[in-house]
Amino acid sequence: MSMHEGLPVAGYQPQTTTAVDRVNGHKITEERVLRMIDTLQATGEADPRWLAIARTHIETGFMALNRSVFQPSRIDLPGEQKAPVAG
Repeated sequence: MSMHEGLPVAGYQPQTTTAVDRVNGHKITEERVLRMIDTLQATGEADPRWLAIARTHIETGFMALNRSVFQPSRIDLPGEQKAPVAG
């Protein structure tokens, strides 16, 4: 199984090629939906308030979807021994 280096961000670990490919596919789908919103915005055919809400929810949803695949972990803070475990 091929692995990719983790992001240079605390809490992100190396990822499999499958996970990276999956998230890249999500990004393509997200971009297609966002472009639909862009088109509605440009034509003025929809309520701009609801378009803004739609954009926020789409972006939030895809962010959650991608985090579910990459599964970033909690981090230890400087000066602390270990992050508390929820339970």
